[in-house]
Amino acid sequence: TTGAMLSGEVCRRFGEEALAEDTIYCKFQGVAGQSFGAFLAKGITFELEGMCNDYVGKGIAGGKIIVYPDKKASYKPEENSSIGNTTFYGAIKGEAFIRGVAGERFCIRNSGLLAVIEGVGDHGCEYMTGGIVVVLGKTGRNFAAGMSGGVAYIYDADGTFKDKCNMEMVVFEDILEEDAANIRSLLFDHHKYTASPIAQMIMDDYANQLKKFIKVMPLEYKKILEQKKLEEKLNLVEPSDG
Repeated sequence: TTGAMLSGEVCRRFGEEALAEDTIYCKFQGVAGQSFGAFLAKGITFELEGMCNDYVGKGIAGGKIIVYPDKKASYKPEENSSIGNTTFYGAIKGEAFIRGVAGERFCIRNSGLLAVIEGVGDHGCEYMTGGIVVVLGKTGRNFAAGMSGGVAYIYDADGTFKDKCNMEMVVFEDILEEDAANIRSLLFDHHKYTASPIAQMIMDDYANQLKKFIKVMPLEYKKILEQKKLEEKLNLVEPSDG
């Protein structure tokens, strides 16, 4: 649980929202154990050149986690695991940029994290309730099971994703202008922090590559957004007593 005690001390001294982004910046190299960056507070950034075990970013609460392979590594990150299983479990908010593939149950119960990953195992975004997840590669089976909130964007270059998504609570939607802006912004940050060639390739040919993204939208979340838009359009107000 590297980072948990640090985050606790930051919250005790300064509160949960006081520190600006990157106020505390820690860079690591090697192999991290279980729960690297657990409960990481706002204002703390963990950058790791190497790889992690399970439960990376568990309960992250505003911090930022960056992981990329050793610069001397000869393997392709997009074809190999950089982080283990059940990563970013119960994430509250913050950012994550992972160059490489995650194991099973990536972002399970995520409620506010913004994350970019280059592939995930089975049960990705399971029970997700908020946040944005961009997957720049393949997913395992049963993606989005129990997903009731947030949005996922899948770069489906080989056209296999639709057979791997659990459609019980989600639908596929077209990529709108707002979605395109969100994806591009996260791709830019992903490349800035991890030097990902995949992110660079997509941005260099964005108009064409954007067509390969699939937007996964939870049905309940869609209803809430539609209701909100309707209320804003009609400018609904509470009736006065008079």
